[in-house]
Amino acid sequence: MEAKAIVKYVGISPRKAKLVIDLIRGKNLGEAVNILALMPNKAAKVVDKLVKSAAANAENNFDMDPAKLYVAEICANQGPTLKRFRAGSMGRASVIKKRSSHIAVVLKEKE
Repeated sequence: MEAKAIVKYVGISPRKAKLVIDLIRGKNLGEAVNILALMPNKAAKVVDKLVKSAAANAENNFDMDPAKLYVAEICANQGPTLKRFRAGSMGRASVIKKRSSHIAVVLKEKE
């Protein structure tokens, strides 16, 4: 069995989110939550909430044991980009790209 959780349209660039999710891929649930709790990144708070949501889905919907869960798959894909403009030199406009991401996690149970 596997339990999933997805968060969409997070205001974090996927490049910055991937730095956080690479640290917890393949780890046990408790170890992953401890790593995320100590990280100062904005993405760590979002991923922590997402992993806890997937754990709650596993426990409540599929009757899985939380002690046996591990992070099987986790990915951060690019969401829509908001394009904003800022005044540049000599009357020009320079583009600011506000990137967003979709983060998905899959928890599985170890045998």
